[in-house]
Amino acid sequence: MNILITGANGQLGNEMRVLSAENQQYTYFFTDVQELDICDEQAVRAFVSDHAIDLIVNCAAYTAVDKAEDNRELCDKLNHLASGYLAEAAEARGAALIQVSTDYVFDGTGHIPYTEEMQPCPNSVYGITKLAGEEEAMRKCSRTMIIRTAWLYSIYGNNFVKTMIRLGRERESLGVVFDQIGTPTYARDLARAIFAAIRQGIVPGIYHFSNEGVCSWYDFTVAIHRLAGITTCKVGPLHTDEYPAKAPRPAYSVLDKTKIKKTFGIEIPHWEASLAECIGKLLEESEK
Repeated sequence: MNILITGANGQLGNEMRVLSAENQQYTYFFTDVQELDICDEQAVRAFVSDHAIDLIVNCAAYTAVDKAEDNRELCDKLNHLASGYLAEAAEARGAALIQVSTDYVFDGTGHIPYTEEMQPCPNSVYGITKLAGEEEAMRKCSRTMIIRTAWLYSIYGNNFVKTMIRLGRERESLGVVFDQIGTPTYARDLARAIFAAIRQGIVPGIYHFSNEGVCSWYDFTVAIHRLAGITTCKVGPLHTDEYPAKAPRPAYSVLDKTKIKKTFGIEIPHWEASLAECIGKLLEESEK
């Protein structure tokens, strides 16, 4: 099976690359914008055809949530239109598509974990374009699997975990929002789930994936500092309205993972266990 992985230099793309070494029964094509511009419809079609691609895992996205409010056209091109081009190219070859999406397709006003059957209602440009991308992918490729995730972090790129470690070492105090509740997702765990789906066979539909458990950004930061051995920075709780942002953030974005666990028989680690694994790797890297 020939697998195309887009956005290969991002957090999830890098983790897919690492785990590909454990899944050598497949042939991989790792691309980022330099190798394949997924916003170029003809280039996408030609690449998928020329390399006889059987499965596309689309890890590419415009994820700068606040900047998206001012860059709607670019955000829509990458999150919405490009997923349509990938889906069309996949369908033309009889290939499958795994489209990675987000908790931002919900407005976060709920108070029980979001299931795949709940009606999406995004209230940011990022969320609107990601939902449009989901719909485009499912409309144009009959073998589309959507995986929504949340609060993604890893040892790669820029993310909340790395930022909080840096700020914790630089500052004596730090204010972090405590009234937004969700679940962090270690990108390697998401990559493991994707490989489980690939090995067992793609089952089209919408799925939710994050780590188990729930926390606020404040709780998350306290755990990050504890695991990173940071004791000199005092972390204080902030209300959302004390930390103004251009794009609205979901107040509650816990995802229900029952469907993906049952369908593919996977066990999902608790967020603190995965955070400890990731920070352990980061500390090892910094000591080299």
